[in-house]
Amino acid sequence: MTGTTRDQDTVRDKATVKALLDQEGHTYAEDAGIKLRNTPQPLYQVLVAACLLSARIKASVATAAAHELFAAGMRDPRKMRDATWQQRVDALGRGHYRRYDERTATQLGDGARLLLDRYGGDLRRLRDEADGDPDAIRRALREVPGLGPVGVEIFLREVQAVWPEAGPLFDAKALKGAERLGLPARPEDLAALVPEAAYAVFAAALVRAALDRHVAEEVAGARP
Repeated sequence: MTGTTRDQDTVRDKATVKALLDQEGHTYAEDAGIKLRNTPQPLYQVLVAACLLSARIKASVATAAAHELFAAGMRDPRKMRDATWQQRVDALGRGHYRRYDERTATQLGDGARLLLDRYGGDLRRLRDEADGDPDAIRRALREVPGLGPVGVEIFLREVQAVWPEAGPLFDAKALKGAERLGLPARPEDLAALVPEAAYAVFAAALVRAALDRHVAEEVAGARP
């Protein structure tokens, strides 16, 4: 590939990214009403959202269900643990998260208890105990009930803006979206297209392109 061709590809890719972010420039945490900071409550809320998003259910339903849990007061592990199982089921139901509501209500309660017992409800302690090593963080997160490999990647993808050691993280679904948009298929190449602070937003937008073919079509139509 010549230098000129490479430069042309980079210009095209950046135009695609701009069109994508103009249209889909928001994280799933934002969709659930979470204002992400490296503090216990929002980190826990992203964990809850990741648990819900990892099920075979529409992302919009998962974020709506997370929003309902938080609106019902279950914003931190202690309040999630202290809520009754039925209160958790009811909140999930108001978000139309009905297919997995009973099992998920149990897992959320069990997960909250584990986080309180092991980390005092503060996921930063989990990170510290892992010495910031992404693989060790993944192993620790896998112990949370209801948080399988997919959920772990969703959580880290969403928090990489405040846990930079997790990034650049463009998981399998994000890479599928990149392919659909004609963007590079390697995480390091995707990372080169945006500032570090935008990794999480970019990854979430790519996931939407993977999940909804219309996103890619609209981006193509908006691109110069």
